Amino acid sequence: MITVLFFAHLKETLGYEGLHVEATYASSVALLRQKLADKGEAWAKGLACGSTLVAVNQTMAKEDAVLNDGDEVAFFPPVTGG
Repeated sequence: MITVLFFAHLKETLGYEGLHVEATYASSVALLRQKLADKGEAWAKGLACGSTLVAVNQTMAKEDAVLNDGDEVAFFPPVTGG
């Protein structure tokens, strides 16, 4: 299983704090993002590449990052400071 977490406004937009998917559901961050985006308009908008960052096992990851059984994937908006 892969644990998928959503933070900040994504949690409210999607109505989920997180979910679990089979490790065979997606082999990469890009594929996971696409499959989740296919769930509907709110998912597609909320998870759009460029507006949402991703971390795998608490390390920033790129779209081509490979996913494995037991991984934790977190989607979150960019953080700005001032």
